[in-house]
This record gives sequence, structure tokens and C-alpha cells, in this order.
Amino acid sequence: MKSHFYLDPEIVFLNHGSFGAVPKVVYADLWHWQKKMEMDSVQFLENVFPLLAKSRRVLGEFVGCNCDDLVYCPNPTHAVNAVARSLDLKPGEEVLSTNHIYGALDYTWSHICSEKGAKFIKAEIPLPISSNEEFLDIFLNGCNERTKLIFISHLTSMTACRFPIEEIMTFAHERGISVFIDGAHIPGHFPLEISELNPDFYTGACHKWMCAPKGTSFLYVKKELQNKIDPPVISWGWKTDLSDGSRFLNKHEWQGTRDMTPFLTVPSAISFMQENDWESHAEVNRNLVRETRRQILDITGTKAICPDSWLGQMASIPLPISDAQNFKRQLRDKYKIQVPVFEWEGENYLRFSFHLYNTEEDAQRLIEAIRQLQS
Repeated sequence: MKSHFYLDPEIVFLNHGSFGAVPKVVYADLWHWQKKMEMDSVQFLENVFPLLAKSRRVLGEFVGCNCDDLVYCPNPTHAVNAVARSLDLKPGEEVLSTNHIYGALDYTWSHICSEKGAKFIKAEIPLPISSNEEFLDIFLNGCNERTKLIFISHLTSMTACRFPIEEIMTFAHERGISVFIDGAHIPGHFPLEISELNPDFYTGACHKWMCAPKGTSFLYVKKELQNKIDPPVISWGWKTDLSDGSRFLNKHEWQGTRDMTPFLTVPSAISFMQENDWESHAEVNRNLVRETRRQILDITGTKAICPDSWLGQMASIPLPISDAQNFKRQLRDKYKIQVPVFEWEGENYLRFSFHLYNTEEDAQRLIEAIRQLQS
């Protein structure tokens, strides 16, 4: 599978969770759309909306929702800012999340809640954690009559933990609390049915596990809330009908002049995954992740931070080292392994990812490198 990507053959790439890798066929599709745009940019941009609608239809089928409830955006941070800035948060109301929130989104909610006089609450989820029940007992105890919104990671970025979203949704629905799910790591990683989950808001990245070009993500907004959610940038779609779509689509799809060709490659990215039996590969990779984690934990003498059932195609492991950046450099320079090593909550972690192009040999190379560096 690695021959389908432009990855450096000398490097073991174990960081798909950060930015992903684009297959050659998807990159060719991107170049196709960019050439069409450059042949007559005016004509292309005047007629881009039907192309976006076609792409959204394919994406909607893939993530399980009505395509007209989706808009494309460059990244989940952009999507979260659109919702956070639009919400009518009142002084004293609370937004509940966890300390596992992605850093940029932590900054977003902290800033906007402070501006509006609301409170941003981060439930402290300790590690290691052993079960859904333990998590839910801690997290849901943070809800009260002031909780306006739950903002929760579907799969966390730094700690690679898949939280029990379904139970959170049931709890929130029973109490009339809105839910915004950060699913940056979910599309292409796990099967997704947004309509079944029924959140108020959901954002996902197509440029991670779906293998679309960088800067390709989406925001889902429940239909009855769409008129309340404005884009971060006010542009022509604010008062002009640029397409036959809803006001929601018109406001969000045109954010000034930008390259929208990456959004048009999403059908190609989905076709590539489906033609290469991504769900079977994902199951193989999930098993490989668990076994690799077990072997590394044996070497380091550290504990698993979450149950195996919380893992997907990536895992974070605490490392008993003093300098995360130096350890990362040694893995990259000496062993030709690209993998993130970082400090989080006062501890150092390594997070490895496996995707279509990774093999058991890649896993063993990482395990042996850690064994040598720990000796």
C-alpha cells in the first residue's frame, strides 16, 4: 500500500494522526481540479457551488447525515470557532469539556467564554482510566443546571482515547443540554453515523484518516440551529444567494477568495479507501496497535492509560524520559521513524499511528528503537 503514497521510502511514518498522507490518485484529482480552476478561474469559481454540492453528497453518505447539513471548512478549529462565536452564551452559563481537549480548541473556548462572561469547565479525567463507567462518573458529575453545552472529543488528539460518546449523548438529551462533538480523528478511522448520534454540532477532518488534501474538514449543524450559526468571516454569501442552497450553505461556503479544490477531492479520497477495503485494514491496524502498545509498555515499565476498547489505529504511551524533543529527534535522525513525542499534563508521551500503508515491520522497528533508547 505504501506505493500508493508519496511518503519517503526511507522513513517509517507513524504520524498519520497529525496530518495524514494523501494517496497519489487523490493528489492527481486535486491537480485535475486546480488545472481546471487555472484555465479560467472566474468561470470555475462562479460555478463551484454545484461541484461542492456533489462532493458534500458523497461525504454526507460516508459520515451518515444529510449533505445539506454539512459545510466544508479548512479545519476543525475553524468549525469550532464558527459555533463558539455564534452561541448565545450568557454570564454564568457553562461549557463542559475535559482536560484532554485539543489545545487550539481549549484556547478558543477559554477566550470566548471569558468574553461572554460564561465559564469554561474542564473535567479532569485522570490517567490511567479503566472503564467507561469511571469516565462517565467523573465527567457527568461536571454537569449542572448552568451547563449550556458539552464540548467533547470523540477521539482525543494527545491521548488517543475514544470516549463513550453514545452514553454522553443519552445523558445530554435527557437533560436538554446541547452537545458539540470534536470528531477530528473519526472519519475514515471508525464508521460514523452522525444522524444516529444526533449531536447539535459535529466537526470532522477529512485530511486525517480519510487521506484528503490538507485543509479539508467539515462542520455539521442540526437543521433547526443552522440560522443561528454564522461563519467566522462575513463575505458575499451573507446576503447574496450564491447557490440554490440554504442560507446556512450560502453564508458558510463563500469565505472570500480561497482554494476550494481540496473539498472537491473528497469523493476521490472516499473511493480510494473503499476500493482498498479500508475497514478490513482498520481492523488489522487496531489489533496491531494493541499488540504494539503491549510490547512497548513491557519495555518501558509504564501502564496503559486506557482500555484496549478505547483504542483505534493510534495509541499514546507514557515514556519514562526527561526530554521529549530529544527522544523524538533520536527516533527521526537515528532510526528514521517519524512519530510524535511530547509533554502532556506533566508527563512525556509517544503517540504512534498505523494506517493503510503501515506494516508489522514498521511496528517492530519502533519497538526495537524504543528498546535500544531505553537500555
